[in-house]
Amino acid sequence: MRADAKKNYAHLLATAGEVIKEHGVEASLRDIARKADVGLATLYRHFPTREALLEALLRKTLDELTREAAKLEQTEPPQQALLLWINDAVRFVRSYNGAVAVMSAALDDVNSALHASCSNLRSAGARLLENAQTAGVARPDISGLDLFAIIGALGWIGDQPSFGSRAEHLFGIIAGSLLTVGSDDSIKLQPRRPNAPQNSN
Repeated sequence: MRADAKKNYAHLLATAGEVIKEHGVEASLRDIARKADVGLATLYRHFPTREALLEALLRKTLDELTREAAKLEQTEPPQQALLLWINDAVRFVRSYNGAVAVMSAALDDVNSALHASCSNLRSAGARLLENAQTAGVARPDISGLDLFAIIGALGWIGDQPSFGSRAEHLFGIIAGSLLTVGSDDSIKLQPRRPNAPQNSN
């Protein structure tokens, strides 16, 4: 890709991230092109379908979250590693309204360009969960797929206007229910950590 094409690609992706954060994954591609100050044909040249755009937009952060899980596994006690990672994952899915549905569909579709990233993310979370279970600080009856679904549910809650004000409280209840120690009073949805994966490209 030529330098100017790379610049256009990065600009379109950044603009798409802004528009989709505001309007969700069903945001108008025409609006994205208009905000990026390019023609719709230019957008389609780089991203021929909405799915191609979403895959490019989401894949980077999904892969960063997978790497972050490995890092937390090495640097934090099992319970803290699990909670910190859930916090980062929930903040990511909440930043893109509709991302949960895209990720769930990709997980079931081996032909999706996001399938590998979503599968790797699920496996990374499962490892943190298993470490916490082995340490006796997480319930033994939860699987990695359950954890993936719980993160999606917590993200969905934050997207709903009627529940948004309760998102932190509900995060504490649901995240706390995964554990065999601690309580919802001590578990809060935290601000994005300085070194946590960014929710944009």
